Amino acid sequence: MGLSGGIDSVVLLDILVTLSQQMPFELSAIHVNHGISDHAAYWSHFCCHLCYSYGIPVTVSYLNIRKAAGVSLEAAAREKRYQIFNRLHADYLVLAQHQDDQAETLLLQLFRGTGVKGLSAMPVVRKQSDDTAPPILRPLLNVSRDSIEAYARQYQLNWIHDESNDSIAFSRNFLRHEVLPVLKNRYPNYAKTLQRTSRHMAEASLLLDDLAESDAKHCVISGNLHIEALRKLSFPRARNLLRYILRQHQVTLPSTVKLDDILNQLRCARKDGQLHVAFGHVEIRAYKDFVYILPLRKLPQNHLQLKWQGESHLILRELGGSIRFTHAIGRGLCAQKLTQAPVHIKMRQGGERFSPDCKRPRRSLKNLMQEALIPPWERYALPLMFCGEKLVWVPGIGIDCAFQSMPEEAGIVPEWRPSDPGRKIS
Repeated sequence: MGLSGGIDSVVLLDILVTLSQQMPFELSAIHVNHGISDHAAYWSHFCCHLCYSYGIPVTVSYLNIRKAAGVSLEAAAREKRYQIFNRLHADYLVLAQHQDDQAETLLLQLFRGTGVKGLSAMPVVRKQSDDTAPPILRPLLNVSRDSIEAYARQYQLNWIHDESNDSIAFSRNFLRHEVLPVLKNRYPNYAKTLQRTSRHMAEASLLLDDLAESDAKHCVISGNLHIEALRKLSFPRARNLLRYILRQHQVTLPSTVKLDDILNQLRCARKDGQLHVAFGHVEIRAYKDFVYILPLRKLPQNHLQLKWQGESHLILRELGGSIRFTHAIGRGLCAQKLTQAPVHIKMRQGGERFSPDCKRPRRSLKNLMQEALIPPWERYALPLMFCGEKLVWVPGIGIDCAFQSMPEEAGIVPEWRPSDPGRKIS
């Protein structure tokens, strides 16, 4: 379980320790020292001592938080904390968020103008982004803060107080100390009511996902979104589908304004256009009626030149992939001809000519790539193999006629393997 040392996690720990004595499960704790407070070392010591008194193991993880521009310290700390949670080896990670936390989260999301999924707030069980990470379990979401405090007093528990929780400079604390007490006077059961709203939003979110999944069956072909099919949907339905697909690619969603702009560009994209929209760590491109969602990367300078000396595996970090070389008879590059001159891997410069078909004349590599439907953004990111000054292999195109292995000849078969998900190119 996640143990901060505050009253919520201390109460949850006490409950879990009691349950572990009655039910067959192993319990351990993890404390994340964010290093922000001057008292952080004391909090870590407190958590270790508390776990020692219960006789359960505890791990302390230390963070060095560097706040990026435009990101709050609270959000930066949360992101780093969940990165640690993603690496845990356990059946479940149990956290102590409760009913009042749920209400605060809902209101914070509401004031940010978030959509239905954001207003769903926190589920009792949630998968983490990494498939190998333990699901997050929040068993106290139906329990009020007052009940948790009453439990702590009844069993005379000790806990620490994080002074940052008193600062109304943080939006959550402002709600907790300035807004919610006023709401409670007028609406004593506001937390329970807002929790019900969250459940309604969660149900609506599931229905929207079901609709998007249904639309994807007609609009997504071989993993890519078909633009013409997207145009046939109403704008809200198309936006719902695009949002769903971005989440499937584990992309942090852009703002509503940015998402609408992307959708408008996609719906108006021409077949011969080269739409390119970048945001966050991804880029969206359109080519031949299809939408491609790709990791954002910067291509190296085109002076890349790497000598191949017979290795079976050549890693090209600059191009984000590797080349595998396998030996074969009567297939691939003629091994004997490759010994006639030094062999290098280079990037496309422009103006290259190539002849993968012995029955056709040598042609420009640009035209061959267009015929092979290689997207424009990939054409300058492919590794080309040269023997001396002769272009002998192009991924996705083939092997030059003069260097093709004849029957019974020893051959070498190269295969380009991008590290990004997608097809292997021989």
